Amino acid sequence: MTTIASRPVVDALARAGLPADEVLAVVERTLDEDLAWGPDVTTEATLPAEASGTADVVARQPGCLAGLPVAALVVETLAARQGADVTVDLVAADGDRVRPGDVVLTVSGPLRCLLTAERTMLNLLGQLSGVATATAAWADALAGTRARVRDTRKTVPGLRVLQKYAVRCGGGVNHRMGLGDAALIKDNHVAAAGSVRAAFEAVRRVAPGVAVEVECDTLPQVREAIDAGADLLLLDNMTPDELSEAVRLCRPAGVRTEASGGLTLADAASVAATGVDYVSVGGLTHSAPVLDLGLDLRA
Repeated sequence: MTTIASRPVVDALARAGLPADEVLAVVERTLDEDLAWGPDVTTEATLPAEASGTADVVARQPGCLAGLPVAALVVETLAARQGADVTVDLVAADGDRVRPGDVVLTVSGPLRCLLTAERTMLNLLGQLSGVATATAAWADALAGTRARVRDTRKTVPGLRVLQKYAVRCGGGVNHRMGLGDAALIKDNHVAAAGSVRAAFEAVRRVAPGVAVEVECDTLPQVREAIDAGADLLLLDNMTPDELSEAVRLCRPAGVRTEASGGLTLADAASVAATGVDYVSVGGLTHSAPVLDLGLDLRA
């Protein structure tokens, strides 16, 4: 595995809280997807090996950025494979809002390297910026309320750490990263254990230090989960009136609440008005359109 990256890129990944080894593994895999069948025949046929220049990554539409150091790592990793030198300038920062025409990243070096890396750079940057942009829309819609938008585990396989980072760039809050850092008791767990309380107590015995969230479809389940000692309730597919009543029951007990179930931006105001702490939106990661960015060579 390539382990070469410039200090600015390494520092940018560290500031983002991204594990460099894990990000590098993603970058290596995505480059391999393009190069598994051989070198970039189009680029190598049309450009002499000695040709060098500068290219800008430019926003084609408005949005919120995420993944700039990841994109930089792509071109630096490919350059290391080829024994080439490139210089990358992160013009913008993750979390920045951009408009069409804004330059977000500039890279200089051998043109064969830049064009071979182009699609992998844009695939990752556009995907992550799309997640950040979708999250920012929710964060804007919930601004001034108690509620904050939160992601789920409905992520693209292999990209969870990066997608959840993109959610943070857009102003959202992460739910659990995996199955072991927090417990979420859902309907199947309740059915297997026999009741909400039995499922809760079973989790507490096995993992006493882990926060436990309970999915509730009805107000009687809300009461049972509160009595059992849940830290957080996932209020699934409840009406605004039911959400308000659930919040009224939970707040005196210090139990946080999270609305869930097919929510759209049009629902943001009415859901936030119920007083819930979080709004769970799986679409942030499983359905966000990519942000349109392009790589433009300078003349």
